[in-house]
Amino acid sequence: MKRVIYPGTFDPITNGHMDIIQRALRLFDEVVVAVAKSSEKGPMFSHEQRIAMAEAACKHLPNVRVEGFSNLLVRFCREMESRIVIRGLRAVSDFEYELQMGYANASLDPQIETVYLMPSLENAFISSSVVRAILKHDASCAHLLPPEVNEMVARAIRCKA
Repeated sequence: MKRVIYPGTFDPITNGHMDIIQRALRLFDEVVVAVAKSSEKGPMFSHEQRIAMAEAACKHLPNVRVEGFSNLLVRFCREMESRIVIRGLRAVSDFEYELQMGYANASLDPQIETVYLMPSLENAFISSSVVRAILKHDASCAHLLPPEVNEMVARAIRCKA
């Protein structure tokens, strides 16, 4: 069985992320959505909230599971018994960063392969940072998020106010 790891902060998980997950399911037997703790990035939502959002967004997809992690990605891959990482590429600017990370992971574990997937054109502009910027200006981002995630985000923001 080919298991692939899709790591990220997913702060929050977007339609763009879901696009990559669905593409990965066409290529691999199982997708593990690996939600990184990433406290150094100062996420808008807690690690637990981001895991819950990813679980809600993926609940209808067979062969997708969500796991939180806070260690090196290559160690997490070993724990999950996977040697394949997928990453999404939206633009040339993503490529430079993702290439660097792919090489860094390969230097730590040469058995790790990184596979890059492009989202569909309609989702190519969506990123968690765009969503967070919209949320900070109190505007709707319902068109960028899975419906379950949009509801969870709205509840979380109301609770903070």
